[in-house]
Amino acid sequence: MSSEPNDRARRATTISNAMTQMHREYYGRGATSVRTVIDRNHVVTFLEDILTPMERTLVDAGEIEPVRQARLAFQKAMRTRFIDTIESATGRKVRAFLSQVHFDPDIAAELFVLEPNGTQQDDAGG
Repeated sequence: MSSEPNDRARRATTISNAMTQMHREYYGRGATSVRTVIDRNHVVTFLEDILTPMERTLVDAGEIEPVRQARLAFQKAMRTRFIDTIESATGRKVRAFLSQVHFDPDIAAELFVLEPNGTQQDDAGG
């Protein structure tokens, strides 16, 4: 049981690095701050300072909707890659993937709901 926090930290680092790499590869830049939190049946990756210079220019000019639509299209196109990354790192199946972008400050949250692994009881509190 004592190795579980270390294993969880290792998996979180693996996921953070993979998500950063995918953003860097497909957007041309990665987030400046990335943190992944793994809970019983959930994985959330927070990416900060995510906007490209072009996106930042549009947001600063009040053109948020085109940036939001492009980001949503990207997340839809990347869905399988994101899910494969989580399933590979956790060894568990992803039930659902949700993604959200906030523009001021620019932060993305990638949330994955995992299938229960059969060895833990879900409880209403967490």
